Amino acid sequence: MDLTGLTLLVEILDAGNLSSAARKMKISRANMSYHLQQLEKSAGVQLVRRTTRRIEPTEIGLTLYRHGCAIRDELTAAREAIEMLARGLHGSVRVSVPTGFGQLVMTDWLLEFKRRYPEISLELLFENRVDDLLRDEVDIAIRVMSEPPAAMVARELAQVRYVACASTEYANTKALPQNLEDLKSSPLITSTVVGRELRLAAYKDDVRQEVTLHPNLASENFQFLREAILSGLGIGLVPSYVVKEDVRGGRVVTALDQWRLSIFGTRLFLLRMPGRYQTQAVRTFIDFIVDKASLWVS
Repeated sequence: MDLTGLTLLVEILDAGNLSSAARKMKISRANMSYHLQQLEKSAGVQLVRRTTRRIEPTEIGLTLYRHGCAIRDELTAAREAIEMLARGLHGSVRVSVPTGFGQLVMTDWLLEFKRRYPEISLELLFENRVDDLLRDEVDIAIRVMSEPPAAMVARELAQVRYVACASTEYANTKALPQNLEDLKSSPLITSTVVGRELRLAAYKDDVRQEVTLHPNLASENFQFLREAILSGLGIGLVPSYVVKEDVRGGRVVTALDQWRLSIFGTRLFLLRMPGRYQTQAVRTFIDFIVDKASLWVS
């Protein structure tokens, strides 16, 4: 059986179509299709079936895919072992981090990682999407959510706490919310998603309440939200890390502290695609982030 064809079968099924796999392998789509046909001819059976959206394996194709993944991973591990002996720890990691948590909390972590492992190349995407890590060829994603996607391998790292808050200047001249319903009539500063209704879930003891909110100022840029809160434009509803230092410095005060608040979830996850080989560089990065998250308090 042609090893090249087996390797390309893995890339085709990982990518979901011939065109994407060909771009990744830097060969023509026709060449990719030819090797697939030759592999099917050698096996004597159909290995893939084409739907309107993607290529999916047959039962035999899936068996060959699994063997192909194992072979590819062993070859990658062998190359890594040789290169590490010659050059030390190196490689590349493509990471997707959420805009707020990534900028305000993880920046120091990432810079420390680079100082510790200068030979590992980091490519960072600051975004909040979770829909298709495979399409972006992301090794790892960090996300704050209620539950991780079922199709991904998830490791919970920490809890994130939301706070209702305002600048000290605002609190000195206007009333802070005393209950959840007060948020409906407050000029609210928070994050939101276009086309999605904003619902606040609040927990106290065994009580759960949900409130639909209409922000007066909304953005996915948490640094901007922090500046808006400090400017006295309204009541902020943000993760505690956004204003942590401002609360400590007396520039911001909090309200509704008896409630545990959540908008998009309060669990921090490390996500990765199942079955994807983890290089030594990726494993080193994961261990580093897990250690940092274990020491972090929101």
